[in-house]
Amino acid sequence: MAADKRVVCLVDDEFEDLELWYPVYRAREEGAEVLYAGPEKGRKHIGKYGVPAVADISYDELDADKFDGVLVPGGWAPDKIRRDTRVLDFVRRMNESGKPIGQICHAGWVLISAKILEGRIVTSTPGIRDDMENAGAKWLDEAVVVDGNIVSARRPPDLPPYAKAFCDLLFGRKK
Repeated sequence: MAADKRVVCLVDDEFEDLELWYPVYRAREEGAEVLYAGPEKGRKHIGKYGVPAVADISYDELDADKFDGVLVPGGWAPDKIRRDTRVLDFVRRMNESGKPIGQICHAGWVLISAKILEGRIVTSTPGIRDDMENAGAKWLDEAVVVDGNIVSARRPPDLPPYAKAFCDLLFGRKK
């Protein structure tokens, strides 16, 4: 398959390993090119369970015109990722362009800090439900919620339908 879609996966230390790798591999299986973006190009980031991911590009290289979708894994990484204004600007531009944004578990923190959840319907780990609602979103306790360009999921057991929903949106497939 030709890689006619480009996706960036945001990474920092202590990402939830499965929530990073599963959707990345699924998108690659579909033919998408997936790059990792971190604070510094070439820096190795270690997941909560010890699996490393190396940043292909730095946050400075994030350009919404060059990507068709973005994945944000959960774990504790989102709390670090959301503090970077380069990431927040990128996520806002991706949202304004209507491009797919996938977020699972604690990744909702990045969308909260990007201020793109007002009036949206989402899910997340129940632990940040209040945060999501305080950001203006309607929160549902469902495995996967798709609201326009935002695909959200709760936790690792939801990965199969989450990754499928993200890829369906990325490749323009109907349910």
